[in-house]
Amino acid sequence: MRLLLVGHGRMGQLVEKLAPEHGCEIAAVAEIHTPIEQVLAGAGHVDVAIDFSQPDAVRGNLDALAERGLNVVIGTTGWQTHEAEMRARAGEAGIGVLAAANFSLGMNIFSYLVEQAARAFMNIEDVGAWIHEAHHAAKKDAPSGTALMLLAAMQQAGYTRTIDMSSTRAGAIPGTHVVGFDGGGETVTLTHSVRDRSVFAHGALEAARWLNGRRGWFTMRDLINSP
Repeated sequence: MRLLLVGHGRMGQLVEKLAPEHGCEIAAVAEIHTPIEQVLAGAGHVDVAIDFSQPDAVRGNLDALAERGLNVVIGTTGWQTHEAEMRARAGEAGIGVLAAANFSLGMNIFSYLVEQAARAFMNIEDVGAWIHEAHHAAKKDAPSGTALMLLAAMQQAGYTRTIDMSSTRAGAIPGTHVVGFDGGGETVTLTHSVRDRSVFAHGALEAARWLNGRRGWFTMRDLINSP
């Protein structure tokens, strides 16, 4: 399967390195300031694009890919204010999009467990909840897209009380997310820690393989729950 890689930073380079392990070939790389149309003109056949670029570039990237009818896996975070518009554009073009704040399979199962915990604790009075996430110093968005995903999962589960959120940016932390519930003399914490950020690249490559040939807007939960 031939991929267009949009963005060639830390994650893009990992995807490029690990692509052969997933039966994928990088057909071309579109750097942040290189027009996608220009790159595709000399890339030959491309099956799916993987976008690990910049938040302010994602909407334009989707427009360019939709124009070519090319499916895309979006791993960049921080663009969600444009999601409704982007969903509409993808629908008009009839392309497939899999967007995720986190491609770790473990994190997506963790999100499901957090959702179940939030549903249960909502029925117990005076239990407060929080989310804390820690990432490397170079990560721009805070809270992380993953923390926002966990927040949404808890709210959708029916947890209507305030959920305190905090972030740490330091060193080279790959990513740690802690969800806690406290009340009545006891505390429950759920933690997901990444030891190697290659898990994100592996997940994105599996997402690209799954998305090939599909149409619609998907998340990692669709991939995990598919037969």
